[in-house]
Amino acid sequence: MREIQTTLDCATASSVERRRQFDELQAQLAAHSDPIEQHMARTMKSFADGLFAGGDAASLPVDNLDLERAFRLPKGHERRIHGHAHAGVRIVQRGPTLLLALDAHARHPEPFRAEDLLPFRHAEAPTSQRQSIRRRRVMRMARSKKKRPLLLASLEQRYRQASLAT
Repeated sequence: MREIQTTLDCATASSVERRRQFDELQAQLAAHSDPIEQHMARTMKSFADGLFAGGDAASLPVDNLDLERAFRLPKGHERRIHGHAHAGVRIVQRGPTLLLALDAHARHPEPFRAEDLLPFRHAEAPTSQRQSIRRRRVMRMARSKKKRPLLLASLEQRYRQASLAT
């Protein structure tokens, strides 16, 4: 376990070298007859891609564990705000703008003033976020027994308009 942990420590070597050591350890464990060591080898193989995804770039997360640590903070903030054990799907659907807002205190420790927010007054949500919210709205209508007929009618109307246009 210590050898595996050493391959994950960024201070020990470059990501390419650590990945090579990690792969060697995984191969050694896979060659053993002990089922526990073989299981560890399979687990290491499944995690390998994410563990070294960040490379050595300082601006990127070092590994998938670092990425999870970064996302833990907003989820914790969401849970404290709403008093729920789970942060819900809000972070996934509104994530591109919500994460910046939830993490703003880390970059701007004092209270925001109007002058601080003026550059963002015309900002829009990214296209991917708007599409995600639109898909969620459609899926919620599809699940609702009351709203499903309205959704089907609007989809039929869009289909007719599209077929007339062609």
